[in-house]
Amino acid sequence: MLHSLISKFDSKIDTANAHCDIPCGIYDARIVTYYAVSALRQIDILLSLKDKGLSETAFAMQVARNTAKKEEMAENCKHQTRIIWGDFMKAKNQKDMAKCHDAAHAIMLAGSAVKQDLHREDGEKLVDLCNEFAEMFWDMKGVKTKTVTCPYEPKVKVVEPDL
Repeated sequence: MLHSLISKFDSKIDTANAHCDIPCGIYDARIVTYYAVSALRQIDILLSLKDKGLSETAFAMQVARNTAKKEEMAENCKHQTRIIWGDFMKAKNQKDMAKCHDAAHAIMLAGSAVKQDLHREDGEKLVDLCNEFAEMFWDMKGVKTKTVTCPYEPKVKVVEPDL
């Protein structure tokens, strides 16, 4: 009964979808870089497993877990890039939209390369592209950036806002 009553209003109420799509204005490129660094860390862990002296079963299980996490982190990096690119990077925020498109597209390709194989260079490239993306993002927000070294492995350089 309640459903039939509420359904009468369906045609009069607009549908809302989310990242939040309000737009909330809460965008932060640090999450893109975080996922890229996390994917690189998983690559490093996977590349070091052969030296751990694990049993065949333990090795297989560890490879499966770390590979799944590597791919998840790379996909999350791509997902968060798409949110910022699609919801925030608009002509009003950026004069050179082609640069935004190229940066986002490059991250999509690099994220896929990280998922497809196990080359540290692919992970490093993803981090580098995310750093470029972060610089562009913070510039659009009028926030200065700085480059720092992660305090945790893989101890790579990342761009963050200089707050």
